[in-house]
Amino acid sequence: MIDDFLYGTAGPTGPLAEVEAAVRAAAAAEIMPRHRKLAAHEIIEKSGPHDLVTAADRLAEEHLTAALTKLLPGSVVVGEEAVHADPAVYDALGCDAPVWIVDPVDGTRQFVRGEAGFCTLVALAHHGEVHASWTYAPVLGEMAVAVRGRGATLNGAPIRSGSPAPGAVLDVAMSHPDYTTEAQKRALLGLRTEGIAPRPCGSAGLEYLAVARGAQDAVAFNWELAWDHAAGLLLVTEAGGAQATLSGAPYRIAGGNDLPFTAARDEATAQRVLAALRAGG
Repeated sequence: MIDDFLYGTAGPTGPLAEVEAAVRAAAAAEIMPRHRKLAAHEIIEKSGPHDLVTAADRLAEEHLTAALTKLLPGSVVVGEEAVHADPAVYDALGCDAPVWIVDPVDGTRQFVRGEAGFCTLVALAHHGEVHASWTYAPVLGEMAVAVRGRGATLNGAPIRSGSPAPGAVLDVAMSHPDYTTEAQKRALLGLRTEGIAPRPCGSAGLEYLAVARGAQDAVAFNWELAWDHAAGLLLVTEAGGAQATLSGAPYRIAGGNDLPFTAARDEATAQRVLAALRAGG
């Protein structure tokens, strides 16, 4: 089913283009009209002041759920807001049906502040493997698409992650240590070492895009929610990068990963980041 959907019809009217159009349409209809125009009642705290949801998140996810399941009959959606309402929805990641993994507004805090650094993330997975992903930053005018085994593009042009210059200090975006377990905090603090310049991450999707295009060397995250990572990890991998959890095993979208984990421009950089995380832990 997935192969027929993704590869059966190519070109400007094929399924990949239809998904891209659906992502753009959801942003145009539900997100951009509210950018810098959110009313106070349209912003709600979920678990705390750093975990926000807006009307744009909820309505864009509803828009995408309807559009994506229509494009691929028999598929299901695991979206951030649907899981917040019913955690059992997350279990669909392990079902037999193709799964759309959706983060309608990745970087909600930036969106609420009226900044440009947010994006919509969509990934298509089946039996635990991510087959395609879309990362759309509407204010920046950037659409990144990755298809397993077929590479990654940004606004239609191929991108490659490349490798850091020999001896260069690594630019690594990481989870904020305040929002971790003590063991994860110690591991992340291992990045504060010679040759690595860590900083708190912004939108996870845009951090992954920066790695995929070679503008940033790596990311290191301590949370594993699939909607934040599925799209970006495929994007980095298809751009030539590498990813692994603290144990060295690949990240699994269904969870149970050994945290933190990293995605980097190349295998050597990923191993260097993992070594620092292990030294910190």
